[in-house]
Order: sequence, then C-alpha cells, then structure tokens
Amino acid sequence: MNKIKNLIKLMRSKHYIKNLLIFVSIFFDKNIFVGSVLARVVCGFIAFCAISSAIYIFNDIHDVEQDRQHEVKKNRPIASGAISVKLAYIIAFGLFISALAINLLCGFSWQAMAIMLVYFVCNLGYSLGLKNIPFLDIVLLVMGFMLRVLYGAAIIGSGVSAWVYLTVISLSFYLGLGKRRNELKKSKGETSTRKVLSFYSFEFLDKFMYLCLTLAVAFYALWSADAEIVVKYGTDKLIWTVPLVIVLLMKYSADIESNSYGDPVDVITHDKVLVLLSFVFALVLFGLIYIPGLR
Repeated sequence: MNKIKNLIKLMRSKHYIKNLLIFVSIFFDKNIFVGSVLARVVCGFIAFCAISSAIYIFNDIHDVEQDRQHEVKKNRPIASGAISVKLAYIIAFGLFISALAINLLCGFSWQAMAIMLVYFVCNLGYSLGLKNIPFLDIVLLVMGFMLRVLYGAAIIGSGVSAWVYLTVISLSFYLGLGKRRNELKKSKGETSTRKVLSFYSFEFLDKFMYLCLTLAVAFYALWSADAEIVVKYGTDKLIWTVPLVIVLLMKYSADIESNSYGDPVDVITHDKVLVLLSFVFALVLFGLIYIPGLR
C-alpha cells in the first residue's frame, strides 16, 4: 500500500487538474456531449497526464539533492529514498512512451503530437536549468498552461479564439507570478533551493501579478460581451459571469497573500470556498452555453 501511495505521489496526480485545460476547446465548441469527440479529448487528457508525470519525475530526479534540503520537498518519494532513482527513470520513460503511443493509436494530428513534444522539451529545459533564468522561468510556466489549451484544440481540429487565448495567457502569468511570490515568501530570504528567487522582489511580483489579473478579467469580459459570442451561444447573459470571475480571483488573491501555498493546485485544493466558487462559476457558464432555457 505504501508503494502505491509513493507511486501516486511521485506522479503528482493532484496536478492533473491543470490538464483540464485540454477540455477548453471542446467545452466552448459545445461538443462536450458528442461521444466520439469527447472520447478523443479524454484520451488526450490521459496522454497529457502521462507526459506531465514523466516531467515531474525527471525534475525530482534532477533536483533530488536540493529537495533533500527543502522543508517540504524532502518528503518527496525520491528525495526521501522511498523510490530509487533507477526505478524513477524506468517509470518516467514508460509514461513518456505511453503518452506518445496514445497519440499514435488515437490518430491525433501531427500538430497535437508536436504540441505535446514542445511541452515536453520546454519542461525538460525548465528542469535542467532554465528555471534559474529570471523571467524565462515564468514564461515557461505560462507556456505549460497555454500548450494544454492548444493541445486540446489540436486533438479535435478546433481553434482557440483570440479572447480565450488572451484570457488564458494573462491568467497564466498571474498564476505564475503568484507562485513565485509565495515561494519568495516561504524562502524567508533563503534562496539556495530556488536560485531565481534572488532576482525577484515582492514589489515587482505584486505589480505585475495584479496587472495580469486586471488584463485577464478585462479580456474575459470582452469575450463575454463580444457580438460573435452572443450570436454563437444565442445569449447575451454571459456578461453576468464576470462578477463571479472577479469574486473567484479576489478569493484566490486573498489566499496568495495570506497562505503559504505556492502552487495554484495547492492554493485551490486547500480552500473549500475557492473550490465552491469555481464549481458555481463552471455550473453557471455551462448552463448559459448548454441549456437553452437559461439563455
């Protein structure tokens, strides 16, 4: 039982929530109930979970010595010795091959395969040292979010609207900057486990974090009021969801400034109110797009 728990912990399964971005295109294309299309996206989701886990494992192997000096990361399976480096390499390689195999077996386009490989290469570079280059480290975090959205679109041969693209990019920068802010807060001036933190200050991170937050809300509001969107979904009520977005992000920002959690997944999963707000927002958005009576 402990081995299974350690394997799940090694694969960082809780971070699979980020891969839900793969469903963005199918959701906004109103194809969420089209069985054949949904099946392709689910397979893509599984493939992306596999390759993201492979990256997390490789990162843990590369950072094992630094993790052993970290207050929290020392408890990771490889750093704690619960899983050997050799076994970790085997698991990572198996997950990588599985991800590629799913793409091939499901007949995904070469664009989808290319996006996945770009994700892998970018994150591999991040693990090997690019995360120590200021600003580039945040850009790579943002790319990880955006590539998930693009991969989901490529799977079903769809596109990503300009407003959605701008919203995701701005929100991703907000999340990435917030992650660095909390890492800086937790480090308490000690940057040995994350060298890039020495290049950042709370003033800089706060300034651009809230700039990106403002842009994300503005872009989402413009999307909800766009004439083409109103025609596409047959409703002008999507603008009603903007206050929900503002409240949701206000709560997230409050957590960022008061709690010690660094990763967006940790922030969300440790706050039941934030989970509830996210669920309500998703439910309202779903209702307005998919249920004619609410339009």
